[in-house]
Amino acid sequence: MDLGLTGRRAAVAAASAGLGLASAAALAREGVEVAICGRDAERVTEAAERIRATGGRVEPLVADVATPDGAAEFVERAADALGGALDVLVANAGGPPPGTFATTTIAAYRDALELNLLSTVAMCQQAVPAMQANGWGRVVAITSIGARQPIGTLAASTTARTGVTGFLKVLATEVAATGVTVNSVLPGVHDTDRLRSLGAEDRRALTGDIPSGRLGDA
Repeated sequence: MDLGLTGRRAAVAAASAGLGLASAAALAREGVEVAICGRDAERVTEAAERIRATGGRVEPLVADVATPDGAAEFVERAADALGGALDVLVANAGGPPPGTFATTTIAAYRDALELNLLSTVAMCQQAVPAMQANGWGRVVAITSIGARQPIGTLAASTTARTGVTGFLKVLATEVAATGVTVNSVLPGVHDTDRLRSLGAEDRRALTGDIPSGRLGDA
């Protein structure tokens, strides 16, 4: 499939594994020049090698997008590494720890908002103005099915990611006339490092209602 993206430049956050890596690899297969990031130098380098093995151009960067400052810095460095303004931004980050209303603290909610909502805002603030100036841009945020159907065992995540959805709707309306589109992807439960890091009870709670009886595969 040719999506007409050859030669475009993209930044994909949190892309050393899971859905971020899958997104970066898919863009690279379409001829997009991609910058990816992860907190661990070895893992993000290995991810880049996997993408290069398919013929894609990729620039691995060590960055932590868990804070707004770190997220904005990644986008700035990605544009520098690729040699020009970004055409595509894939806003992605890890998930907050599991917890119910009864067990989730105010501090945990605050951390979740920084990790998922405010970091997404910061990445967009850094990338979108150049897209508007160029008259073309694509913003895609990877959130969670929890933004549509709340997940009780992921109270902080569901709250923060619902906020991301609201922010993206505001942004999409504001920038549509400038050639920039904004969308969110709400994946269900996938077999990723994130899921495997949860306890058995939390995994059962997340996977028990899947009609197909199987996890997604990134």
